[in-house]
Amino acid sequence: MSPHADRTAPAAADHRKGPRRRGEELENAILTAALEELTEVGYAALTMERVAVRARTSKAALYRRWTGRAELVLDACKVRGFSDLDLPDTGTLRGDVIALLRLMSAKMATPIGGILRGLLGEMTRDPEFARLIRERIHTVGPVGIRGILQRAVERGEVQPWVLGSRRATVATDLLRNEFLLFGAPIEDKTVIEIVDDVYLPLVLAPTSEPVGGMGGAGSRTGVPEGSTEKAEGSAGELVRNAGEPDPSAGGPAAGS
Repeated sequence: MSPHADRTAPAAADHRKGPRRRGEELENAILTAALEELTEVGYAALTMERVAVRARTSKAALYRRWTGRAELVLDACKVRGFSDLDLPDTGTLRGDVIALLRLMSAKMATPIGGILRGLLGEMTRDPEFARLIRERIHTVGPVGIRGILQRAVERGEVQPWVLGSRRATVATDLLRNEFLLFGAPIEDKTVIEIVDDVYLPLVLAPTSEPVGGMGGAGSRTGVPEGSTEKAEGSAGELVRNAGEPDPSAGGPAAGS
């Protein structure tokens, strides 16, 4: 037998010859192997067989715990802290949201963030994986921001109906989009702009629930359709500045 064969043969049989691992010890080894595979080859090339070899176990051991690679990968992400964020409590809505976005931004700049960006990119190619991402990872930002908003409601800073509106999660949605489009690190200037220029005007300016229910449920943006508020920084002004024609500007009527 050649020296090359001697070096490679044991690798395929390690899970049989090594000490038998059970329960949490074996599961941790598998989850660690899954994250290492994600880092090296990405989700598209990851297979249950590759993870089993790296974890020095059998594919059967993986399939006894997970139905497939999507479930395995998302459990690995959860265990390794993808969703661990301690909600800040600065005493003000602005301070809390800025602190939360900074925490999220810092995590995005770690190797964990790189893995997460790759996983989010796979959502367009794998509908089942996309469903699991939405259920297990996408909820992290929205749950955190709603906890912060709940405190703001209790302090009287925000109207209660805002909690159930689409505008409630705009800050974390914009941060995630920035991360997906441009990667990390995300500049602190961007965090401040998201909060001061977009988020606070959306959640602080309205004084009553928009027509149509919780945050304008009939509108994908959560902004009341036809809003023409002109108070500086109001949600209506943001919509107008985004492209709504100003009837006071004069000019030819539509269709003339």
